[in-house]
Amino acid sequence: MARVYLSLGSNVEPQQHLLAALDALRARFGPLQVSPAYRTVAVGFDGADFVNLAVGLQTELTPHELNDWLHALEDRQGRRRDVPRYSDRTLDIDIVFYDDLVTEGPGHLQIPRDELMHAFVLRPIADIAPGFTHPVSGHSMAALWAAFPAQREPMTVEPWLDPRSPAYA
Repeated sequence: MARVYLSLGSNVEPQQHLLAALDALRARFGPLQVSPAYRTVAVGFDGADFVNLAVGLQTELTPHELNDWLHALEDRQGRRRDVPRYSDRTLDIDIVFYDDLVTEGPGHLQIPRDELMHAFVLRPIADIAPGFTHPVSGHSMAALWAAFPAQREPMTVEPWLDPRSPAYA
C-alpha cells in the first residue's frame, strides 16, 4: 500500500463538488486525512476564487491507475477538458505525493507536483502531513510552509468543511 497525498480544488460550486469528491474517495479508499479547506484567488487566470484542500489516503493502485481513477471522478463531477488548462473547474484533483516517488507521465501526471510552490497546495498538505519529507528537496512539509511567504498568497479558511468532524475521519 502506498501513502498518497492529493490536492483538491474547485471554483464552480466548490462545496458541492469537494464534498462529493470526499465521499467518493472515502467510498473507494476508506479512511481519509482531510485538511481544512482554504479559499484563494484563481492562479493563472481571472476567475472566481478557488477552494482547495488536501487529502491523505492509502492505495494499492499504481500512480497511473490512481490518476485515471481521479480523472474519472473529475469527469463525473462535470470537469470539462475542452477548455483552456487554466480555467474554471468543477473539480481538480492532483496527486502531489505518492510515497517518495518522483515521476512524470501521461494525463499531466507529475509527482511531486510543481504546484506545491503555491500556498493552496502546500498549506493543506502541511496541515495533514507536517513531517512528510519532500523526496527531492529533503525538507518536511512543515519546514516548507514555515519558509513560505504567506502574505504573497493570502488564504482564508472555509468554515463549511471541518476536518475534525467524524464525517471526515
